[in-house]
Amino acid sequence: MSHVLDNPAWNALQSGNKHLAFGDNPVSYFDKEVSPFAALEENTEANFQLLYEQIRHNGPILFVTPVEIAFSKQWEVPRVIKGLQMVCDTATMPDEVTAQLTPLTDDHIPQMLELTKLTNPGPFASRTINFGHYQGIFEDGKLVAMAGQRLHAFNYAEISAVCTHPDHTGKGYARQLLLNQINRIKAASGIPFLHVRYDNHRAIKVYESLGFATRIEVYFYVPKKV
Repeated sequence: MSHVLDNPAWNALQSGNKHLAFGDNPVSYFDKEVSPFAALEENTEANFQLLYEQIRHNGPILFVTPVEIAFSKQWEVPRVIKGLQMVCDTATMPDEVTAQLTPLTDDHIPQMLELTKLTNPGPFASRTINFGHYQGIFEDGKLVAMAGQRLHAFNYAEISAVCTHPDHTGKGYARQLLLNQINRIKAASGIPFLHVRYDNHRAIKVYESLGFATRIEVYFYVPKKV
C-alpha cells in the first residue's frame, strides 16, 4: 500500500482540503486563485485525459509525483522542478516561539502577494490564504516574513510559503515561523511536512535542525493545455 504522502495533493483534496476541492473522481483540483495543484487518484493516461477535459482554464497547473512521468502532446510542460519531501515525525516538541507573530487575514493579502512575488517561496495567489493558519512578522507596519499551511492530507499538514524579505534575513524569522507551525500542527495531533527545492541547501539545513528528515524525492511538473 502506498504512503499518503506519495500522492499528497490527491489525499489532501480528499480529506483536509476537501472543502476547497473541485473535479469529479478520479480528478481533483483547487481553484486557480487558491492553488495551481491538480491531482489524480492514479497517474494513468485515461485519468490525464479526464484532467485535461475538466480543468476549465489554460493556465499552468502544478502536479507533484515521486516518479518521473511523460505527458501526452496535448500538454505543454515548460518546467519541471526537482524537490525533496521532508517530514517532522519526531516526538520531541521544538523550542517555544519568542517572536511576536501576527495572524494574517484578508486585509494583509496585498502585502502577502508583494512578499511572495519578491521571494518566490512557491505558488501564491489571491486566495491561497484560504488554506489557513498564516502568521506573519511585521516591522514598522510592513510584512517582512510569513509562513502558513497548504496541503492537509489526513493527519499530515504541509508547512508552506515560508519566506523572509531580503532586507530582513539573518534575524531568525523563518525559524520562529516554522516553530509556530510545527507546534500548532503537533498540538492538533498532526505530523508536519514540507517540500523544498533539492538545491536549496540553506533552507534544508534549517529544516533539518528543526527535526525534519527527507522522506522522498519528488518532481513538480507545471503543465498547461496546448
